Amino acid sequence: MTRLTGSALRVTIFIGENDTWHHKPLYAEIVHRARAAGLAGASVFRGIEGFGASSLIHTSRLLSLSEDLPVVIFLVDDEERVRAFLPQLDELVVEGLVILDDCEVVRYVGRDAESGKTGREGKK
Repeated sequence: MTRLTGSALRVTIFIGENDTWHHKPLYAEIVHRARAAGLAGASVFRGIEGFGASSLIHTSRLLSLSEDLPVVIFLVDDEERVRAFLPQLDELVVEGLVILDDCEVVRYVGRDAESGKTGREGKK
């Protein structure tokens, strides 16, 4: 399990829900590559409304159904690992926005893969 505390970088990637990579959702490809690269974490969130460089508004409102809602992917790890991963994002993200933010990790605890217990369980 990756250990991460203190200074880190957060990558935020803004893409469209319909963006694909080899007929698979682009967000899934990014998450799987981030895991394969050993990054500490990745999460994908689906937006309800937004616009990007094209200024076309994508929304989930009933009267103006959009099939290409905004998707945001967050990746977090230390600076060295994040910067090593950026060339893969250059390859994958042909439309969208990728930003980097300095952040501080104050707590990063996962489950034990074998027991399913968190780091908190079993402590007194």
